[in-house]
Amino acid sequence: MAKTYYPSVWLVKFCLLTLARFQVVGGEKVPKTGPLIVVSNHLSRADPPIISAGIPRRIVFMAKEELFRSPLMALLVKGFGAFPVRKREADRDALRRAHEVLEKGLALGVFPEGTRSKTAVLQPGMLGAAFIALRTGAPVLPVGICGTEELKGAGFLRHLAITINIGEPFTVAPAQGRVTRQALQDLTAYIMERIAQLLPPSYQGVYDKGVVVGR
Repeated sequence: MAKTYYPSVWLVKFCLLTLARFQVVGGEKVPKTGPLIVVSNHLSRADPPIISAGIPRRIVFMAKEELFRSPLMALLVKGFGAFPVRKREADRDALRRAHEVLEKGLALGVFPEGTRSKTAVLQPGMLGAAFIALRTGAPVLPVGICGTEELKGAGFLRHLAITINIGEPFTVAPAQGRVTRQALQDLTAYIMERIAQLLPPSYQGVYDKGVVVGR
């Protein structure tokens, strides 16, 4: 794990508290210890450090491999202990590392949409977070983040309203044997619904009013 994690988180939190209108709702719901899968909507490249600053747990994020191709971006994401994952395929190495994070009793950060939403509304969830939850039985913590889609330019934080809304954690029984695609789709839909409940209606997208799409 990167030694720069906590200094980086403290710096981000200081900037948020001094420059932005930053609030965390439901922080008391975060389990203090033990493995945890943090699932959130995704609006900005700044979401991982901002979520890390708002949740009092060491979070190791799964990040798309493209971010590690740029030396500067790779330095930043590695500073928060993130590791790469290949999208839209069974990345066994990333799944192994995800299991290792949870076995160490840390929090694993996952964006089920698989990428940032260009419209700020929830996109159909991918199956990775559900697969990890069914394989490990680790508690899942739904999170909704608002406001980071407006992050632009040098004065990106000044007067910006950013809210992290934390839901109740839930657990699913670990799968016995092979995990079926139907089980993955059902749990993915449930995860995305729980995230949607933490967001304003304008952010809920395909999960507004119970309309869900799995993939």
